[in-house]
Amino acid sequence: GWGGILRVALLPFAFCLLPFAFYFLSSPLAAAFPQSHWGSWTQFRGDANLTGVSSSTMPVTPKLIWTFEAGEPIESSAAIADGVVYVGAASGDLSAVDFQTGKLRWKYQTTKDGIGESSPAVANGTVYIGDLAGTFHAVNAQNGSKKWTFKTDGEIKSSPVVTGDKVLIGSYDGNLYCLNAGNGALIWKLKTDGPVHATPSIVDGIAYVAGCDSIFHAIRIASGRELFRVPLPGQVGSSPAIVGQSAFFGLYENEVVTVNLQTRRVGWHYQHPQRQFPYYSSPAVADGKVVIGGRDKMVHCLNAATGKALWTFATKARVESSPAIAQGRVYVGSNDGRFYVLELAKGEKLWEFNAGGAISTSPALALGRIVIGSQDGKLYCFG
Repeated sequence: GWGGILRVALLPFAFCLLPFAFYFLSSPLAAAFPQSHWGSWTQFRGDANLTGVSSSTMPVTPKLIWTFEAGEPIESSAAIADGVVYVGAASGDLSAVDFQTGKLRWKYQTTKDGIGESSPAVANGTVYIGDLAGTFHAVNAQNGSKKWTFKTDGEIKSSPVVTGDKVLIGSYDGNLYCLNAGNGALIWKLKTDGPVHATPSIVDGIAYVAGCDSIFHAIRIASGRELFRVPLPGQVGSSPAIVGQSAFFGLYENEVVTVNLQTRRVGWHYQHPQRQFPYYSSPAVADGKVVIGGRDKMVHCLNAATGKALWTFATKARVESSPAIAQGRVYVGSNDGRFYVLELAKGEKLWEFNAGGAISTSPALALGRIVIGSQDGKLYCFG
């Protein structure tokens, strides 16, 4: 019939498109899309810009798909790659959990000191994570075997970022380290005047990070040379989200600020008029809005251009969870034990889940599912 003739006629055309498809997937054009767009959430905040945004279509009313019992508190935010969820726990276990079923695939033991807030990053068949003994681990993603380790002189709460053949990690010994991602050899380290708690954001070969030295650093990754530094009005535990020429993050000194990467100056400051509390959460940025959790028990949404408050949403405890955004909705945990879905436009609550244990971790979003851990040792998957 005509259908068969049409199929035969279109076959050569389809084969002609195959090389284009392979070219696109390996091209700079494909690389320009964050990995979260391809059904993964391979590191803390989803991609190297640390914007906390996913293009995956999320359910309006999430349902609990599975729960994984880690046995010890989870402060590490999950990564999702190739059908596997990776997460660290206070036991020191890095667990690989099947994304579809929640069944354990393997466990890798780091240290008895445990894994704190360092969240895994996945690249090139390797899972990278730091522990509270100050050791940085590279683990085979397939079977959980050790590839290599690198020892720092302070606990690691920063999360790794992989760029090309290099991986960056901060330590409480005051250094930002750049290591060979394949063998763990030290390429360079940048000494700061305080613990490096935050995760570096990477844009166009430059790493941006602020720390307890109250300085925003810009470092060229190829050489380790500091390009510029911007003095800040306080210490930083928040990781910078970068959109265009602006970096957004919170301060321990009760403010959210932006740094203009062109002028190399601090732009606007936001401070809540009544409630003066530190910002430990890292911001998510989408649709001209900056969303961040505060120790004032609130989620704050600010105008990205001006820093003016658009809305706040009150929870019953500190919000140390870093929000994630998808399709005009905000996903965020609170130490009140609840996981919230909020409307990005106005901050209205759309849904909540009572986990019981405090949720200080950040949600990972991929393929229509949300994965988030709690301090009662449970890892939840909603879809």
